[in-house]
Amino acid sequence: MFQAAKQSKLPKNESANILSVDNGSTSYRLSLYDQPPLYDVTVEEFETSALDRLRILAEIESSAARNRSWDETKQVTMTQCGKYLPLNSNSALGIDVLEERRKDRLGHFVLRLAFCRSEELRRRFIRAETTLFRIRFETDDSNERRAFLDSKDFNWISVGAEEKERYKEQLKHFISAKTDLDGAFQSEAFYKRSQQVKWTTIPDLVEKRKVFLKGGYAYVPAREQASIIYSAFEERLEAALRATSRAIPLVDEDTRLNPILDNLAQGFIAGIPSDWVASAETTGEGITADMVDSLAKQHFPLCMRVLHQSLRKDHHLKHFGRLHYGLFLKVLGLSIDEAISFWRKSFAGGPGSDKFDKEYRYNIRHSFGLEGRRMNYPAKNAHEAGCPYRQLESSPENLQSALLSSYSAQGLTINDLPEIIAQVKKKSYHVACTRVFEITHARSVRKGEGLSDGESVTHPNQYAARSIELEKETKDPKMKVDHGV
Repeated sequence: MFQAAKQSKLPKNESANILSVDNGSTSYRLSLYDQPPLYDVTVEEFETSALDRLRILAEIESSAARNRSWDETKQVTMTQCGKYLPLNSNSALGIDVLEERRKDRLGHFVLRLAFCRSEELRRRFIRAETTLFRIRFETDDSNERRAFLDSKDFNWISVGAEEKERYKEQLKHFISAKTDLDGAFQSEAFYKRSQQVKWTTIPDLVEKRKVFLKGGYAYVPAREQASIIYSAFEERLEAALRATSRAIPLVDEDTRLNPILDNLAQGFIAGIPSDWVASAETTGEGITADMVDSLAKQHFPLCMRVLHQSLRKDHHLKHFGRLHYGLFLKVLGLSIDEAISFWRKSFAGGPGSDKFDKEYRYNIRHSFGLEGRRMNYPAKNAHEAGCPYRQLESSPENLQSALLSSYSAQGLTINDLPEIIAQVKKKSYHVACTRVFEITHARSVRKGEGLSDGESVTHPNQYAARSIELEKETKDPKMKVDHGV
């Protein structure tokens, strides 16, 4: 299918030539993804293209979990696509549409590798991808959409004038015109689909009696053609995923790709797309050790509040707790000197100065990339850090107690808990966290708005950074951040 290369073989000035190899799948904004990428990519490109697409699919799942209307789902998805996965029509000026489509196709096929491994993952992937395809289909340029349809074989047959006249009385029932019914009928095109190619894959039209069944064919008005296209997209993707699952042992031999694919699958299950790699720029300024207590009470998500409260109570955290909380604070804006000061004070009454310097100072500096491999480690997502919504799912009483003790001062009440617990029971942990954010920031955020433009919480630092931004915007409206950029 495609190869993951250690070094890039796609110089920027050659991108058009590379894309021409796969020109059939990049001619249109819409795609059935029937042609896999046939070029080399770097491991980084392999991962980032999938992560950006996963953000969109996770938001689509969040919209379903939150019972958003179709128009709301479409608006939220289009907004997130504009941020992470733009895809413009051929008429767009000054935009490299081939590069956009290249990233779109690559991300789709990488996620196929990650989500073909179980029936549950395949089902969820198909549902989310079909929703994304439908949104793009509805918002596509009409001329380009027609050209795309003409280029594909969807197993339908155009109904000729003689046949159309033969079944005129039956087909007229599917014309919605209130006046000049005969004129509307003459201008309406019809297509038919054979039972032999499973017209039962359009049950929505059959259920709503929007098709005429005769002689082994389903006759469908052109305006209802979209349902056939959506079902064809589902059918082809389902078949492709099953074929990919049979070939997955070949991919498992590549030790570079396995960790990436496993992380993508786990991220989709948890509704968490990626690590947070932003810097202190998200808060606009650094923070000091003395500010952490106040910030924790006002701006931290539940996972980080639990760690902070445990640290304050026991003057100690286990290794992975220190790692996750330390990276969270680092990305939030705590400098290396302030981090050492914070942890030294937090361990007061615990290890002596010599033991602290020997056992903990090195690890703190290591997390900042100042020791060892000197890597600038990103903050971990809630799935890796330990999500309390997940951990306390089997103990709803304990979860409710933790929520009330942490957020009652910010407006969360016992009446809010059933809605949150319901999302936890559906394993939509990130949706539960997002709802807590909305409730505790009700002065600035409406229900369903999420962090901004309907975006759900997918990372502890994302939650905290946006909370701090909202506080600043409340104090000084001129500082309002434009999240559309």
